[in-house]
Amino acid sequence: MKGFYTIALLVLSNVFMTFAWYGHLKFQHLKFFQKTGLFGLILVSWLIAFMEYCLMVPANRIGYKENGGPFTLVQLKVTQEIITLLVFTVFTLLLFKNESLKWNHFVGFVFLVLAVYFIRK
Repeated sequence: MKGFYTIALLVLSNVFMTFAWYGHLKFQHLKFFQKTGLFGLILVSWLIAFMEYCLMVPANRIGYKENGGPFTLVQLKVTQEIITLLVFTVFTLLLFKNESLKWNHFVGFVFLVLAVYFIRK
């Protein structure tokens, strides 16, 4: 069950982080984002990223083997990276219609998934 909670929290935290890092690029046509300067964008992104940390820290504490979770530190990190790629891919495909994923992107994703497999062995 701790593994499920860890993965769920990692997914939610990555949704927040993806919006913190890239959301302003999609929503730059909105008046708020046009009026605020770079400092304002950084502040808004930081506030969104704060929510990411509120989910990421518990995910790592719950999931870490030394705290009774199912994952080693390396497994947690690699799993988080795969989740980041999945969330980013969905975000890109849904919100950035002008961006496209090519075959080499998918090959790279496969290698990362293989990395998770080998690190868990």
